[in-house]
Amino acid sequence: MEAKLKAFERLLVIMDELREKCPWDKKQTIESLRHLTIEETYELADAILDNDLPNIKKELGDVLLHIVFYARIASETNDFDIADVINSLCEKLISRHPHIYGDVKVENEQDVKENWEKLKLKEGNKSVLGGVPNSLPSLIKASRIQEKARAVGFDWEKPEQVFEKVQEEIAEFKHEVDSKASKEKIEGEFGDVLFSLINYARFVGINAEDALEKTNKKFIKRFQYLESEATKIGKPLSEMTLTEMDVYWNKAKEL
Repeated sequence: MEAKLKAFERLLVIMDELREKCPWDKKQTIESLRHLTIEETYELADAILDNDLPNIKKELGDVLLHIVFYARIASETNDFDIADVINSLCEKLISRHPHIYGDVKVENEQDVKENWEKLKLKEGNKSVLGGVPNSLPSLIKASRIQEKARAVGFDWEKPEQVFEKVQEEIAEFKHEVDSKASKEKIEGEFGDVLFSLINYARFVGINAEDALEKTNKKFIKRFQYLESEATKIGKPLSEMTLTEMDVYWNKAKEL
C-alpha cells in the first residue's frame, strides 16, 4: 500500500509542476480536455478488446492523468480537488453497497444491481434512466437503458421471448421496406430491430458493443488482406470482379 501511495503522490507532484511550468499544460481548461479524454477512453477500450495488457496499463495511465488534471484545474478556483473527488467516490461506494457496509442481504449480482438503482432513486434521481449519458454511442446507450430497466424488474423473463420479439421486429422492418414505406417508418423499424437484437444479446450473455467491434476488426483485417493480395498481382480492387475478390476473401477467412 505504501508503494501505491508514493506513486500517486509522485503523480500529483508532477501534475502540479506541469501545470505551473509547461506552456501547453498551463493553457488547458476542463472544456479543452474533454475531447482528449474521450479519445483516451476509446484507446483504452481498444486495448481491452485486443487483450493487450501492456497497452491497457499505458492507457489506464493516460485516463488517470486526465482525472488528476481535471481535479488540479478545479482546485485553482477552489471548486474541488483530487481529495474531494476520491472522498466523494468512497462515500458513494459505501452508501451504494449496504450489503457490505450495512445489514442488507443479497443473494446474487442481480440483487446488487436492483439495490443500486433503488438507492440512486432515493438520492434524488427522478428516473432510473436518468443516469444514462446522452452522449453515449447509441449501441452502448441501448444496452445501458435495458440493464437499468431490468434492475427495477421491467424485462422479459426468458431468452425465447426476446428472440420472438427479434423475429417480430425483423418481419415488421421487412414489411415496411417491401411496401416502400417512408424513410422515417423504415428507419423506425430498423431501430426496433437493433434494439431487440441488443436485448437478446444481453440475455445470452453477449456485450453487443464488444461483439460488433470485434466484427469490425475482423472485417478490416480480411479486407486489408484482400487489398494486399490485389497489390501483389498488380490489379486495383476497382478492376476486380466480385468473384475474383471472393477468392482472396475466403483465403483471408482461413488465416
